[in-house]
Amino acid sequence: MKRVLVCYIACLALLTARAQERQPGQLTANFNGASFEQFVQEVEKQTGYYIYYAPLQTDSLQITASFLNSPLTVVLEQVLQNTGLEFALDPVSAVIFISQGQKISTSLPEGFFHQKASQSAKEQQIVIDHFEGNTNRLREKEDKVVEIGRKTPTITPGMARISGQIRNAQSGELIIGATVQIDEPFSGAATDALGNYTLSLPKGRHILKVRSVGMQSREYRIILYSDGRLDLELRDQVDQLKAVVIQANREANVTQTSMGVEKMDIRAIRKVPTVMGEPDVLRVMLTLPGVKTVGEASTGFNVRGGSVDQNLILFNEATVYNPAHLFGFFSAINSDVIEGVELYKSSIPARYGGRLSSVLKISPRWGNKKKVEGKAGIGLLTSRFTIEGPIVKDRSSFILGGRATYSNWVLRLLDNAEFRNSSGSFHDLNLNLTHELDQRNSLYLTAYYSKDQFKLRSDTLWGYENKNATLKWKRIFSNKLEGEFTTSFSRYNYGVNSDSEPISAFALSFDINQVNGQAGFIYSLDARHTLQFGLSAIHYKLKPGSFLPLGEQSEVRADVLEPEQALETALYLEDEFDVSDKLTLTLGLRYSLYNYLGPKQVISYASGLPRSENSMLDTVAYAAGSFIKNYHGPEYRLSARYLLSPTLSVKASVNSLRQYIHMLSNTTAVSPTDIWKLSDPNIRPQFGQQVSLGLYKNFRNGLIETSLEGYYKKINDYLDYKGGAELIMNHAIEAEVINTEGKAYGAEFMVKKSSGKLNGWLSYTYSRTLLRMDDPNAGELINRGNWYPANHDKPHDVTLIGNYRFSHRFSVSLNCTYSTGRPITLPIGKYWYAGSERVLYADRNSYRIPDYFRTDIALNIEGNHNLKQLTHNSWTIGVYNATGRRNVYSTYFVSEGGAIKGYRLSIFGTIIPFINYNIRF
Repeated sequence: MKRVLVCYIACLALLTARAQERQPGQLTANFNGASFEQFVQEVEKQTGYYIYYAPLQTDSLQITASFLNSPLTVVLEQVLQNTGLEFALDPVSAVIFISQGQKISTSLPEGFFHQKASQSAKEQQIVIDHFEGNTNRLREKEDKVVEIGRKTPTITPGMARISGQIRNAQSGELIIGATVQIDEPFSGAATDALGNYTLSLPKGRHILKVRSVGMQSREYRIILYSDGRLDLELRDQVDQLKAVVIQANREANVTQTSMGVEKMDIRAIRKVPTVMGEPDVLRVMLTLPGVKTVGEASTGFNVRGGSVDQNLILFNEATVYNPAHLFGFFSAINSDVIEGVELYKSSIPARYGGRLSSVLKISPRWGNKKKVEGKAGIGLLTSRFTIEGPIVKDRSSFILGGRATYSNWVLRLLDNAEFRNSSGSFHDLNLNLTHELDQRNSLYLTAYYSKDQFKLRSDTLWGYENKNATLKWKRIFSNKLEGEFTTSFSRYNYGVNSDSEPISAFALSFDINQVNGQAGFIYSLDARHTLQFGLSAIHYKLKPGSFLPLGEQSEVRADVLEPEQALETALYLEDEFDVSDKLTLTLGLRYSLYNYLGPKQVISYASGLPRSENSMLDTVAYAAGSFIKNYHGPEYRLSARYLLSPTLSVKASVNSLRQYIHMLSNTTAVSPTDIWKLSDPNIRPQFGQQVSLGLYKNFRNGLIETSLEGYYKKINDYLDYKGGAELIMNHAIEAEVINTEGKAYGAEFMVKKSSGKLNGWLSYTYSRTLLRMDDPNAGELINRGNWYPANHDKPHDVTLIGNYRFSHRFSVSLNCTYSTGRPITLPIGKYWYAGSERVLYADRNSYRIPDYFRTDIALNIEGNHNLKQLTHNSWTIGVYNATGRRNVYSTYFVSEGGAIKGYRLSIFGTIIPFINYNIRF
């Protein structure tokens, strides 16, 4: 042992002597507003030194200076002057360390070897962990060299795949959206909704970088021999002011294959000011390019020209049919029980189907597996409470959250006496459970319930409910094969009761039930191919409506529409193929089959004539379980990404989708009385095709992200309505709707700064949605068979989201949005017909309401950050519609005194202050 130490000291002395003769290097360069990253690249190129630095500490530096054969120490002193940064130069290893606050020492203290001489050889060895096929978890020990795969004497050339999970070290929660990557050659991956990642790398030595929003970034040294599994843990970031607030992987928008995908963490969602100050998932989605709404008080949204019902909203794979609370003022998703959201506008994965425009995937949180904690929030209209903790420590956890409103006091302040007697309320509950059976098997359960009730003018009571439940089993069969087996239940029902007049008192109701089962698999064929395949089945059961007498005195005639049911099944296969380091393809095929089931009586109509009472031929009765009508066909998914440089890529995608269920509504926005209708022999499913092309560029080491996407979409059998259509309690609803063809096209631009004191994004969308009905055999032509704007067509939309953090405790947020007014149809004249005066209307949707503009501001105040205190408190104070603009929601016309008068309706026509108090324990 002594001989080893003597040799080691002799070698160190020799290296030190040589280092004294070595010059640090000289630099000749001219910088004009260069970023620190560009400066580093030039230094490393000319001098051979390697510089270690933290990008978050240097992202705001701009360098303007000239150097001519200047010593490296002089260059660094000049560049870092007045920045608070220090440098340490080690000529032995030819490295430079940039640090903030304290200078790193590159030499050992005097007497170091004497103090260490008594240590054992084991203490002086570099620790090496070997991970082969079993599930292992590497905690944050950066002094370890991790060997992955089956160890061999030599490392054979080729690629190998690493997979695993990433968790929060303090709570044990799975981390969604965490990134794992290497820089040379660049390769990265992000964790999915269950915290899983899969990464293909060249065999050999690498530095593995792991990052996540609000977490401490870590680096691990690995030796990759063959395929293997590696589970990791990260700790919360509590002391970094310039924290990432939108996404962690700065190059993900450039390197990922999919396009038209927006991912947002709950921390970013909480930064955007919304009405009444409560974090609102769906309203934040409206700030993204390509996502619009018809107006305020509507949580329904339109994506790339699609209608509201063309969006599939999933909460842990369970469908949410009505995502709105309290007239649409709040979304039905509790932000305290979710981890984040993903919106697919194009490049929709093959495992999803059934809607034409988008898939909004809401990922739940799974609770703290280490300790019990909770949070609560109190606002002017709503309060919420959440508690979470372990059931079996480190293996299972729960999270329980609830919200309720007490908004009636606001209605009582209104000047109108009729509305002072109105009332409105809602509440919702969420329960999320997870349990690890063993290292290969995990169970996940979510249950959700919400209920709304409101009464207007004390004569009519409206109410609706959402009920969802999902049970998921994840099984790791091997390092190459993983499976997820899911069953879910969704129900949405509403009721309208009126008892102001006992003789005409009634109860109206609607109900839709859905049971879903699916099995999905991920198979790593080799280092270049990742296969996803599986099957799914959905059983729909609808009660389209019942109109019943309410009370013994009611003389209302009972009317019940015949129930409907259908079965939708699908098979899918998708391959993500790394053709080269620059080109990646995703090829997918989904084949869907739809069966409209009995028992049911179906009306047949004469061919070549518009469907109406006059063209009815017969009614055919089908027995229970019989297949009345079948629809089926393939759906193609293709995405391609080509890297022009590490910070610049071009992407393209082609999607085709089929939709078998439709929402029928007399309003442009989501309404409690919307009717969902299944495709049948008279109403064909919708079919859509979309082509997209995008360019993605990052600047300043990924600090600033930009994207430009264009798209064209074609839609067949888009449903529109005949003039004066009656949709509620209609036994022949197919006679009130017409099939049209549609087209949508547009461009989306976004620039986003994801870190630093000042962060946010600016988005601009140009979008058109046009429809055409030119088949005289289907009914009266609309606008003489010409193209006309859809109800939600809004060509221009601009949104600015900004956040500025003054300190750890104080920050301010801004939301500013502008959009074109939506189309409307106006009366333009009067004429006499059959002895009475009639109103002449313009072409459908040929006019528009005034443009929309709104600005919201919020101040976020955090309590002190003492980790040992019992509770952590915060305040959100702000103003919604700070300019007080009376934005028009809709127009309507009434006949008064023989004259037709038009009126504008505004939902929020004034400044609305809000305040929320939040507590976490």
